[in-house]
Amino acid sequence: MKKRTLALLMVCVMLAAAFVGCTAADDGTDTPTQTNAGSDSEMINIGGLAPLTGEVALYGINVNNGVKIAVDEINAAGGVLGKQINYIAYDEKGDATEAVNAYNKLVSSDKIVALIGDVTSTPTLAVAQQAVLDNMPMITASGTAADITAVGPNVFRACFIDPYQGELMASFAANRLGAKKAAILYDTSLDYAVGLTDAFVAEAGNLGLEVVANEGYAGGDIDFKTQLTKIAASGAEVLFLPQYYEVVALIAPQAREVGFTGTLLGADGWDSVVEAMDAGNLPSIEGSYFCAQASLTSTDPVLVAFVEKYNTLYGEAPNMFAALGYDAAMIMFDSIERAGSTDSDAIIAAIAATDYAGITGHITYDEFRNPIKAAAIMTIVNGDYEFSEYYSR
Repeated sequence: MKKRTLALLMVCVMLAAAFVGCTAADDGTDTPTQTNAGSDSEMINIGGLAPLTGEVALYGINVNNGVKIAVDEINAAGGVLGKQINYIAYDEKGDATEAVNAYNKLVSSDKIVALIGDVTSTPTLAVAQQAVLDNMPMITASGTAADITAVGPNVFRACFIDPYQGELMASFAANRLGAKKAAILYDTSLDYAVGLTDAFVAEAGNLGLEVVANEGYAGGDIDFKTQLTKIAASGAEVLFLPQYYEVVALIAPQAREVGFTGTLLGADGWDSVVEAMDAGNLPSIEGSYFCAQASLTSTDPVLVAFVEKYNTLYGEAPNMFAALGYDAAMIMFDSIERAGSTDSDAIIAAIAATDYAGITGHITYDEFRNPIKAAAIMTIVNGDYEFSEYYSR
């Protein structure tokens, strides 16, 4: 079984040999990103879906880059079942219809045996509904909506789910920050935001944390001052923003402008919020906390090697989505190796039996095909990310 020993072996692979297939991100056309070329008999075709252009491209690019690093390491070490991995990734632009169309192309034209993807929750759920009809082994690195894995026994994820994050941040607010009153501002059209909000509210009720304002807005809005004015007047000590980083970068300065002085809280969608903000607005998120899938400041040698490799290849530090992409790929490759074949049922059974020491934590699966692992609480200090603690309810 490939566990930590395999991961440590991968660290020792020379960079020159390991980077054969790492190419630039897909340009948004129908031409896929491929890491290798060769006949089907020499390759195992693995599909990938990610938003490489569009509003959430930062997530997709990082996930895809993390997968490609894993592919190159595995191929440099001899591949899977004695064959090289041929990773074929399409840009779905953050759109569910684009994602399903790209998935169908991967199945019909590219003859994939397994899928790593999608990235954000709505396209991932749409693809999962199709993949279950094909009995396609599928693992999403970062699709957090609870419904995704409920679609069928072939669908797994490398990240923890929205309800877990919502529950966790309510617990953190009450038990670590000592908050008695909380407010929420969320996008009523976004599955990710709705799932987190519902879980936060439910857990807050269990803990005696009063939700004194629960405000919604429509997707695409850029002015939140009406809702934030109500929140500022509510007496809330914390404001939970279950949103992606680019919208948090709009909301946070407006919250301070209308007089909200409490602590801002978020989930894994906050990753990269610092990079999305103008320097003059960074004080608005100072002291905020968000739940992350992993802390990339760990001294674990495998994680350190991954961060260094990513920096070398792409000229910037990875975010947690890159680490999740890497782990999702490694789980899939480990499972195919343990399955002993590319038979769908065998791969699915092997994923379910995963016991893998990844760079985002030690991963096993529960009966709903969600990973069992701890969460990293990150805080923002002096305009940068700082690890606070690993936290569980």
